[in-house]
Amino acid sequence: MIIVGNAVISEDIKDQFFVCDLEKCKGACCVEGDAGAPLEDEECATLEEIYPLVAPYLTQEGRDVIETQGKWVLDSDGDKCTPTIGDNAECAYALYDERGILKCGIEEAYNDGKVDFKKPISCHLYPIRVTKYDQYDALNYDRWHICNPACSLGKALELPIYKFLKDALVRKYGQDWYDELVQEVEG
Repeated sequence: MIIVGNAVISEDIKDQFFVCDLEKCKGACCVEGDAGAPLEDEECATLEEIYPLVAPYLTQEGRDVIETQGKWVLDSDGDKCTPTIGDNAECAYALYDERGILKCGIEEAYNDGKVDFKKPISCHLYPIRVTKYDQYDALNYDRWHICNPACSLGKALELPIYKFLKDALVRKYGQDWYDELVQEVEG
């Protein structure tokens, strides 16, 4: 276990390799699972605010679901998440590109400079899942068979999870925190 600031970090985050391989998985994490993307409280307000700028990037089906259910919903555990199209289907904010790869409509709007919110931090941090406790956050590697190609590519490139997710970790915890993590890991 690695401790940096108020975060307890699984050793897997330094020991396991990972690089998303969208050509192989086709963005399956946007469609697999039992609910939409987990959201932090402030992200719900952000989705409400930016939705008019993001909506043109979404499918009609996604817009219909969002306009019916809301910009965010509560899952079966009472946690905030993005709505999905149908039961256990793709995130309402997802869209397929010309190659059949799921992309995030929020991130597409961000890439075009329409919004300054990249995407939910839970998506940006994946395959790390953060569990919040009163005194600390627990960062764990979420192993999922749909990410086997990402594990293979990460191993081939010798890129550990904490390096692959540098931008997301800096976004969540700050540059100083990330620099301390690197110091702890690489000593």
